[in-house]
Amino acid sequence: MTAVVDVIGGGLAGCEAAWQLACAGVPVRLFEMRPSTTTPAHRTGNLAELVCSNSLRSDNPENAVGLLKREMEAMGSLIVAAARAAALPAGDALAVDRDLFAAGVQDAVASHPLVTVVREEVRELPAGPAIVATGPLTSEALQSSLTALLGEGSLSFFDAIAPVVAADSLEMGRLYRASRYGKGGGDDYLNAPLGHGEYLAFVQALRAAEKVPTKEFEREIPYFEGCLPIEVMAERGVDTLRYGPMKPVGLPDPRTGRIPYAVVQLRQDDLAAAHWNLVGFQTRMTFGAQQQVFRLIPGLEHARFARLGTIHRNTFICAPRHLDVQLRVKVRPSLRLAGQLTGVEGYVESAATGLAAALYVAAEMRGLEVPTLPAWTAHGGLVRHLTERPPHRFQPANASWGLMVDPPAELPREKSARRKAAVTAALGTIRSWREAFPWPVPAPRSA
Repeated sequence: MTAVVDVIGGGLAGCEAAWQLACAGVPVRLFEMRPSTTTPAHRTGNLAELVCSNSLRSDNPENAVGLLKREMEAMGSLIVAAARAAALPAGDALAVDRDLFAAGVQDAVASHPLVTVVREEVRELPAGPAIVATGPLTSEALQSSLTALLGEGSLSFFDAIAPVVAADSLEMGRLYRASRYGKGGGDDYLNAPLGHGEYLAFVQALRAAEKVPTKEFEREIPYFEGCLPIEVMAERGVDTLRYGPMKPVGLPDPRTGRIPYAVVQLRQDDLAAAHWNLVGFQTRMTFGAQQQVFRLIPGLEHARFARLGTIHRNTFICAPRHLDVQLRVKVRPSLRLAGQLTGVEGYVESAATGLAAALYVAAEMRGLEVPTLPAWTAHGGLVRHLTERPPHRFQPANASWGLMVDPPAELPREKSARRKAAVTAALGTIRSWREAFPWPVPAPRSA
């Protein structure tokens, strides 16, 4: 009889891992401590709950994370299939209705005959074959067990969550619909234009706003540069926001035909379009300060907040010291890690490591030797980040073309043709790699 594999954590990485294992014929126990034990960021007990943005970022295959999605689809990803089934208008990004997405993933995983969902906290690392995908909010008990095994504490960084506003509280006459450069449907976002004076007043208010106090032991913890609180960006210079989340390029106001001085974009957060997410407006301001400052944005003067922004501490291991190229913990090879705990950043990247870890475990259970992920794939680039970075410089990272090396053939010199050829080569390479596993790719599933 095939041994049962324990997957610890019911987030995106854990659910993808459980799904891939079960589809390979491996029995799985998927442990999730919520709802009985919660975290500072989660709001429900659902599997695959999205706690930050509702966007899985670019869906353009010529963008690295867009390529990563295509590679995952080529390997039967549940997470990408569920995201497409719950997709919302978002230009060239893949954004989802949070509740529909989580419901789709949970239904698929919980209904698979080889998956048993166990709703309890795992306080110690399993002795048998397991994938730990507890994410950046790993419980203190399990983190202590991991620290005891690795001989050092996890690294940490601060992450922040953006607020969500109710659509019926917005002054729609002050907003306009547009996607940057007309991408996607061309009008997928709501946009709040700011003039020069309005922008300067907003930046000044951000800088003066009350922030959530930092505890003594947290003062040396850095922010993740890809998800900086908006007030931290404002402190870096008066124009920082205009070249960041409030950049107006590609967003002319159809009422004037001109590009505004600055723009706040709002992205649809649910299928009913009842809630809208302030894009890039993650924050550590106090709740009272958020309501005062964000109501300075034109059109949000009377905004009602369905969710206010929060900040929380994330943890991850120093992967180059502790993981091998198949995501095994070097000192205990029966144990693999996946998701943000490894030091990848982003929903898609987390799920991708869960997918890869599961394929390796399933191969081991059958006594098979399979090659490591090819370097010229988005998946291989992530593994390269986790295993080849100098340990003293290791920080969380998203998928990027810069992590990929050794293309299988010489690429064209012209930029547009080069990127298209690079995508084709990566997808061909990942499909060939997946063929080394002697069970079929899971069939596409609509949530």
